[in-house]
Amino acid sequence: MPMKALSQPMSVVDGARPIRSVLRLLLRRPKRMGVAVFAFALKEIPLWFLPVITAAIIDIVTVGGPVESVLWWSLLAAVLLIQNYPNHIIYTRNFMTVVRDTGSMLRNDLAARLQSLSIGYHTRVNSSIVQTKVVRDVENVELMLQQVTHPLLSAVMVMGGAITMTAIAVPQFLPVYALTVPIAIGIRFGMRNRSRSRNENFRMEIEGFAARVGEMASLIPVTRAHGLEKTAVTRVSSSAAGVRRAGLHLDMLNGHVASISWVTMQLLGVGCLMLAAVFSLTGFLPITAGEVVMLSSYFALLTQGLTQLLMLIPVGARGLESVRSIAEVLQDPDIEQNEGKQAVEKVVGNMRLDGVSQRYTDSEVDAIHKLDLDIRAGETVAFVGSSGSGKSTLLNLVLGFVRPTSGRILLDGVDMQLLDLRTVRRFVSVVPQDSVLFEGTIRENIAYGLPHLDDERIRLALQDANVLDFVQSQPEGWHTIVGERGARLSGGQRQRLAIARALVRDPRILLLDEATSALDPESEQLVKVALGRLMKGRTTLVVAHRLSTIRQADRIVVLEHGQIVEIGTHEELIARSGRYSHLHEVQAGSTDE
Repeated sequence: MPMKALSQPMSVVDGARPIRSVLRLLLRRPKRMGVAVFAFALKEIPLWFLPVITAAIIDIVTVGGPVESVLWWSLLAAVLLIQNYPNHIIYTRNFMTVVRDTGSMLRNDLAARLQSLSIGYHTRVNSSIVQTKVVRDVENVELMLQQVTHPLLSAVMVMGGAITMTAIAVPQFLPVYALTVPIAIGIRFGMRNRSRSRNENFRMEIEGFAARVGEMASLIPVTRAHGLEKTAVTRVSSSAAGVRRAGLHLDMLNGHVASISWVTMQLLGVGCLMLAAVFSLTGFLPITAGEVVMLSSYFALLTQGLTQLLMLIPVGARGLESVRSIAEVLQDPDIEQNEGKQAVEKVVGNMRLDGVSQRYTDSEVDAIHKLDLDIRAGETVAFVGSSGSGKSTLLNLVLGFVRPTSGRILLDGVDMQLLDLRTVRRFVSVVPQDSVLFEGTIRENIAYGLPHLDDERIRLALQDANVLDFVQSQPEGWHTIVGERGARLSGGQRQRLAIARALVRDPRILLLDEATSALDPESEQLVKVALGRLMKGRTTLVVAHRLSTIRQADRIVVLEHGQIVEIGTHEELIARSGRYSHLHEVQAGSTDE
């Protein structure tokens, strides 16, 4: 699907105007909507025309008219009823196509927008809440369109037909019909603010509950290891209680709306029947017995239609709240700006940090402060330092996940602020401390994003990553399912598969973020050999906690408080007896113990 198609909903979904947003979404398919509305108008004719036929037949019977007239009226009724079926199918086909297309488009666009939003956004927003917006909120919008549109159109068609036929037959009775409109509007607006408030509260409770469940699922190993099952259940139960309270308050409000609407409209229906009968009996209006039945039927249809619309307030309110929720993502301004910037077709691998500083919005000091560093193509540069020294921030700056507060980062002599970072990252691979694999086969994980990768290239990558023997030992080879986040594999196996995934991409720039720190000595050795093959000939930036893993780096940069305090090879830094030498002695001492 072209990017233009994906970006359309961003211009039509407005959290401040949810009703207008829904109409714009539906009108994206004007032809189908036109056909659907026309077919609906035809299929609804029996609802408002049958009272005319009933009135005519009653009057024929009352005056003892000819049987042929009854038969002709009955034939007309049969034709009107039969045509309902094909037109209902036409309406359903066209309208539901629009509804399902709208849901699919919203999900696709949410996914595209989430990929465009900055890493800062994703660190602020819980992933379970994002999942709720993509799944539950879009479903609520689809349900609203399905459940509201049919009664809404039906009420409009029937009210239009009833008013038209009454104006033709007994125009003096129209003021009685007019009573229903202000009453219905009064009920609607009387409940609007409370309905919106309680729906918003319920949505926030649901999102909080989803976040709590996601947290519980991710912490199950920790929970079980420390015997904290009861604590975890209590935390979820507390959130579930909030959902229960908010849901019950919403249900009670909806119950009030439903009961008030029904009682009011039924009373109006009884009043209409009484007035029509009194007017006929007293001669106040020249109304026949058939017309009494017709007027009563039309008023019943009017009140029934308005009652249905009032009953739909809860569904509509829930759907509109979901539109606002979706708009929170589609309208969030924290987006990585790449549009219109220079696309990168080739990367050599030269990098320069020119007076780079970075300060996070919630901090009073720079995480990185006026950093100057030249990195040559093919060079391996390791970054070490105590926790909070700025190592991870530096990698995020190079990836473009965060932008420098001041200064420039140059890639092959060009300021990265001027580049489309999506095209830059095609030449970059990252091997983090805990490599993430998705639910699928080994082959699918290695070839992720490269659907046409040939088998030989995958085999070589697995071999160079020191994991081919393990893969071949599996009953299904590289078609073995790895489990969610690679749960069926050891840490060393996951890490070597991540290295294989990097190798098949043949990156020019490689970022290693403590890639061996969580491994046992045997796995670490296998991974170090694989990393050596991966790093060969590539610009490599390494963040390492274990100093033993970076001895062969071309240069080691020691960071403290976001600033460079030492640069040199392992041997040079040891000879200086500075900060690096101290860190090395501390680690060597703890190893000896």
